[in-house]
Amino acid sequence: MKILVVNSGSSSIKYCLFDMTDQSLLAKGLVERIGIKGSCINHFPTGKDATKRVMAIPDHRKGIELVIDALLNSKSGVIDDISKITAVGHRVVHGGEKYSGSVLLNDDVINTLNEFIELAPLHNPPNILGIKVCQELLPDTPQVGVFDTAFHQSIPKEAFLYGLPYSYYEQYRIRRYGFHGTSHQYVAQRAAEILGKDIKELKIITCHIGNGSSITAVKEGKSVDTSLGFGTISGIIMGTRCGDVDPAIIPYLMEKENLSFKEINDILYRKSGFIGLSEGISSDMRDLEEQVQAGNIKAKRTLDVLFYGLKKYIGAYTAAMNGLDVLVFTAGIGENDPRLRKEVCQSLDFFGINIDDSKNDGLRGKEAIISTENSRVTVLVIPTYEELMIARDTVEICNNLK
Repeated sequence: MKILVVNSGSSSIKYCLFDMTDQSLLAKGLVERIGIKGSCINHFPTGKDATKRVMAIPDHRKGIELVIDALLNSKSGVIDDISKITAVGHRVVHGGEKYSGSVLLNDDVINTLNEFIELAPLHNPPNILGIKVCQELLPDTPQVGVFDTAFHQSIPKEAFLYGLPYSYYEQYRIRRYGFHGTSHQYVAQRAAEILGKDIKELKIITCHIGNGSSITAVKEGKSVDTSLGFGTISGIIMGTRCGDVDPAIIPYLMEKENLSFKEINDILYRKSGFIGLSEGISSDMRDLEEQVQAGNIKAKRTLDVLFYGLKKYIGAYTAAMNGLDVLVFTAGIGENDPRLRKEVCQSLDFFGINIDDSKNDGLRGKEAIISTENSRVTVLVIPTYEELMIARDTVEICNNLK
């Protein structure tokens, strides 16, 4: 069974093709700058030379056509007929409260996803566009939607409700939804596999730390709390997003600076976090780390706020689960920044968290246990693999069709 995984963004399409008989990756690639000058497709077939085609890609239809052409190419392709693709799994950011798991995509589902556009205006429209193009180009191939929010639908009401009039939840479904669910689910399951334990017996905190970040408490294999909420700016500070702020700040700033809704929204989402606290140094963690080493106090205070926020969430979620067995670092920063992992863990020894510097130092992008043998909490670095998680869900949905 071969599964094509598609992640359609506003101007890009990421894709992977898996052979799910052994969960091996046959090819991956990226169509980028759709509708923009300099558009191209980068194709990486396993065991063959990578290719790059620079050409006009005016829309997502042309982008998907190029993906199919790349997979079928006589030299760099990995299949000889489009019918070899059993199904297509699509990443969809927001499934609202409607979907607590992956679903077979049909007209009714897509109509519902259109209703959720107001909850994810930047992400759901291109996700839906990618689905429609694949349905058109592969009309006989099942299409499956896998939602970023689905894993978090197990969060209990006391954790997902905000302290607003309850009527706003009833009328507008204002609540904590959470995101990065596919990543949190994958690394939590993988941690249990590595340790040879039943995930239902574990209390796990997963730290997805990248340009966008979220922390999730996973108890007995289910998400019970997560740091991102109704939108994608709460929790710890991120590349350009503010993280948790007192809501009173927003109307105060709007009045003081004479800001419109659009302008304050732009500040919270695009001018805060790393780039804001560092006074413009960078939104990239690597640049900030370099500046800290050079003695830059602006960069240091930014990372101090990040480390503190991480410690606070780990402590809160340990309390919420009444214990902690496993702590996982994943995503671009979590997988590749030994200093962050050390700074966060070294003052959590009262929880029984102790990392081994010899295992942590220099570890980047590889799966490993970095805690000491006598650490009560096992600390792991696990590269996230959301695409494989999407492929697994797609297989499960297709098997249920038989």
